[in-house]
Amino acid sequence: MAQTLTIPTSLEWHEDYLLILDQQKLPNIVEYIKLETIEEYYDAIITLKVRGAPAIGITAAYGLAQAASRYEVNTLAEFMELFQRDKKYLSCSRPTAVNLVWALNRLETELQHISSINEAKTNLIHTAIQLHAEDEAVCRLIGEYGLSVLKEKQKVMTICNAGSIATSKYGTALAPFHLGREKGKAFQVYACETRPVLQGARLTAWELQQSGVDVTLITDSMAAHTMKEKGVEAVIVGADRIARNGDTANKIGTSMLAILCKHFDIPFYVAAPSSTFDLSIQSGNEIPIEERNREEITTLGGTLIAPENVPVYNPAFDVTSHELITGIITENGVLYPNFEESIQQAIG
Repeated sequence: MAQTLTIPTSLEWHEDYLLILDQQKLPNIVEYIKLETIEEYYDAIITLKVRGAPAIGITAAYGLAQAASRYEVNTLAEFMELFQRDKKYLSCSRPTAVNLVWALNRLETELQHISSINEAKTNLIHTAIQLHAEDEAVCRLIGEYGLSVLKEKQKVMTICNAGSIATSKYGTALAPFHLGREKGKAFQVYACETRPVLQGARLTAWELQQSGVDVTLITDSMAAHTMKEKGVEAVIVGADRIARNGDTANKIGTSMLAILCKHFDIPFYVAAPSSTFDLSIQSGNEIPIEERNREEITTLGGTLIAPENVPVYNPAFDVTSHELITGIITENGVLYPNFEESIQQAIG
């Protein structure tokens, strides 16, 4: 039987719960799970059942809105006290992805002029739904602009998963590939496996196959050799936070690709929505880098692959200097150096 090709998605809102694709079980098991309590939302984010900066933000927004819908209080002051408590709780789940706090702040803004508890509850749910819909439209635009910069380029490398399952649909870095498939433009994508959690191997390779995109999986350490031997024409990656000067935090291994692109004279693009920009910080030196548990490195599939007592350093992200970035693809167009000026004009 022929495979039905479709762009997979990871988030589906129902009246009183969020259905998410459990990305920890991919690619072997495609399973959707319900999130109903704020503790379930927090767990899904911190354990990477849901991941990708935009998807994290949308999920947190639904989690906070749903928690608030169940407050049993008599005054708006009591409502706001519980809201601030739960907002702080969710905002601590993943510190690097700025979309998380951005989405929660959007919800808080909706409470500035409310006059009743029922109005507050209704506004929060509606805002979370609106954020979900907005993200799909934003990702589609990023994909269109991505196609415009890739033009005739066909051989493109990426790392981690900045795709449809990391957003509401289409993705950021992977959006041009999905849209290219719809428009009849063929890409040859080289996906880095992305150790230690293997988002490239487990997620990007699976997602692009579902969409019918030609994808080849490589280990992270094969990137330089692949660029040279396979004639890679561009690298495109996502982002979790972008500073005012264009420095970009993304999954660990990204800065390595940018340095290789500089050596091989290959354009290096970052794809991200405006919600990923953090104009409160000047440079990547101010971006908090999440460090995760040692077992992600010392075990593989639950099997110990390193000495039990070996010290481990496990940063989840690295920062790519703006000097290594060719352009930043946003829903507002493609930004080029001087990034401080172009970011201010497009985002500020």
